[in-house]
Amino acid sequence: MFSKQAPDADLFRSLFEAAPDAMIVVDRQGVIVLTNAHAERLFGYAAGALAGLQVEALLPATVRQAHIAHRADYTSHPRERAMGAGYELTGVRADGQSFPVEIGLSPVVASAGTLYAASIRDISETQRARQALQRARYDAAMVQMGRRLLEATHREKAIDEIPGSVAATLDIPAAAIMLTDPRHVRLQVPASIGLPQAVLESLSGNPALQALAGSASTDVDERLPAQSAVIESLRSICPALSDDYQDAALVLLPDRHGPVGLLLALARQKGYFDRDRLNFLQSVANILAASIQRGHSEEQLAHSQRLDALGQLTGGIAHDFNNLLTVISGNLQLLEIDMPDDSATRETLESASRAVERGATLTRKLLAFSRRQHLLPHAVDTVQLLADLSEMLGRTLGERITVTAECPSDVPQVYADPGELEAALINLALNARDAMPNGGRLGITARSAYYLVNPEDDSRLAQGRYIVFAVSDTGTGMSPKVMAHVLEPFFTTKEVGKGSGLGLSMVYGFVKQSGGHLNIESQVGRGTRIELYLPIAASTSTEKPSVPMSRRGHETVMVVEDESGVRRVAIAFLRTLGYQPFEASDAATALEQLAKHPEIDLLFTDIVLGGEMTGFELAAKARERHPHLPVLFTSGYEYASMDIDTRTFGVFELLRKPYRHEQLGAAIRRVLDRDGDA
Repeated sequence: MFSKQAPDADLFRSLFEAAPDAMIVVDRQGVIVLTNAHAERLFGYAAGALAGLQVEALLPATVRQAHIAHRADYTSHPRERAMGAGYELTGVRADGQSFPVEIGLSPVVASAGTLYAASIRDISETQRARQALQRARYDAAMVQMGRRLLEATHREKAIDEIPGSVAATLDIPAAAIMLTDPRHVRLQVPASIGLPQAVLESLSGNPALQALAGSASTDVDERLPAQSAVIESLRSICPALSDDYQDAALVLLPDRHGPVGLLLALARQKGYFDRDRLNFLQSVANILAASIQRGHSEEQLAHSQRLDALGQLTGGIAHDFNNLLTVISGNLQLLEIDMPDDSATRETLESASRAVERGATLTRKLLAFSRRQHLLPHAVDTVQLLADLSEMLGRTLGERITVTAECPSDVPQVYADPGELEAALINLALNARDAMPNGGRLGITARSAYYLVNPEDDSRLAQGRYIVFAVSDTGTGMSPKVMAHVLEPFFTTKEVGKGSGLGLSMVYGFVKQSGGHLNIESQVGRGTRIELYLPIAASTSTEKPSVPMSRRGHETVMVVEDESGVRRVAIAFLRTLGYQPFEASDAATALEQLAKHPEIDLLFTDIVLGGEMTGFELAAKARERHPHLPVLFTSGYEYASMDIDTRTFGVFELLRKPYRHEQLGAAIRRVLDRDGDA
């Protein structure tokens, strides 16, 4: 290129070698004709080894053909391209290592014709600095979004701002957040930017989009090779998507039970979503998912606190209501004892007594709902329970629901709390009714079964005999996704205000607390079958227990009750049963009476007393002075709601209010006879 006779040839060569950048000169065919030492060092070639090579040998194999076409275009229309105004490429060293370069181009007229000089600069450090700045920008954006989500009083409004922040940070035209609605198991778009309504409607609830999101990974390295296919998959799902978008990223919002939604980002440049941008999007998705989970937890906590407050209120109401029922029921029974043999009057009293029983049943259900009722399991007649239940459900579920009940007459008794068991079966029946809005068949069965533990399986039950209650319906059924969450507290597929999401979780808790197991089978469109495994009673006699008869006695009983009306009824009952009563309205008076009258044979006390001591504490102090004094407790306010550890007072008997005359007599005799035998 340089003539030896030219007086300035040596000067030009010196300048060429002294250039701060790597210099390569090629001819029209792309053959390297001249390089400086900097170029040889940059690309890792020995001195003189670059001359004669095609310039494409310094580029990755994947872009060589494209570069040949570009070079042909440039040589046909040569012009200067200064460094920085040129374009970035990837260079390849002799050992195969790639690195980013920036080039400037200039045509050079020589005696042999026009040649083309390229100044090449390694921008690895520049690129690393640029990436560091970009990552710092991403980090700052993450901090702002995270703080906004944490501090927001309205989480929905904070989420609505996220797509705009993402678009501004990544310099992209469109982004959207899509969340799974747990009630309808579909995607909804609560927030977006840059997407027309037609696209949003096409994406919302699209099962193909859910499948595409479900196949995505949260590992960016796994997703990068297939990233270019996302935009094409989106176009097939949503034809309304503009052709201006050349790249897309779809990132899952993770949760321990599966994705709660996804984050969509769209760009106008191909290959725009590199590792850094995908990592940023995944970080945004993670804090979004965390915010959503936190919101759900706060809602559940608030719901739980409301229920706890309701439980406290319910327990107090139940106490007062049961005292009122005890007074009403007691006086009705006293009238029955003294009334003349008049059928009309007897029918009137019996009608009033039935109303009292219904009130007492309602109170027990309130206590069960608020989880304030301590389980009192005993042998329950399975056959009679199912007969009563099917009759009641047949009247209450409506004409469009056909109720059938099957229970062989030889099915043994079940060992469970009868009120809780009935409430659990009713709850399942109501759920079945709601799953059959257009009517259907509800079946309730009971059978005995022997569970044999398989050592190879994760056994959920102890080996032995069980009573299996099954409630089946012909309703809408449940999807596997709903089945995965159906036992979780507060989970419901019903509309807002139509269900608390506590029904099945309460049934499950009752079954587990009773030493049993719950099994669910369901298919969409084919109905649901729920089985409750509960322990069989130790006594397998299926004879219906007789109604307890009034048990008379002659002993002296100390009645402690702060409600005067209830106390008067208890004293009247005791007198009709032959007992000699003493009475006290508080614990202090009772202790004084016990000290004065050592002949007292039984302490009959309410648990909730006015004053500083409960009935339990009174019993403990009384037994300090009279160690063998029998005690019978009564309450209209379940002791479990008072956070009292009943184990402190050993084994005792509790007579729930309102109680009948014969129930009081039977309870007193059991306590006196048992303690007398001891």
